[in-house]
Amino acid sequence: MHVGDKKRPLLSPQEGWLSDGRQVLHFQPLRYDRWSQKLEVTLGELIPGEAVPLLKRRRELIREQAIKLWAQKRQQGWRACSPQWEPPPPPQRDRPDPWRWSSSVASHGRPMAGL
Repeated sequence: MHVGDKKRPLLSPQEGWLSDGRQVLHFQPLRYDRWSQKLEVTLGELIPGEAVPLLKRRRELIREQAIKLWAQKRQQGWRACSPQWEPPPPPQRDRPDPWRWSSSVASHGRPMAGL
């Protein structure tokens, strides 16, 4: 997604914001590789007197669906806008990831000899 008014979509998705004055859509790239191109689209409702919109819905869309939604909303009069909220930081890990293998542990959970 591109905030500008270019005719052709960018090859890699970018973060973008749209608003119609009552609601806000946030397009955020999630995954982008050769086989999987997905964006998270979050809908927020602007509340008078509130600094941050009320977050209503979040969906994961493939790139083509996100481009189609962006074009559809622009056609309906939605305008590119500045960021309306800060996404939360990723959670901090207090302990090691249980799904990662340690180099000294065999597949049965016992230490391997000589390592």
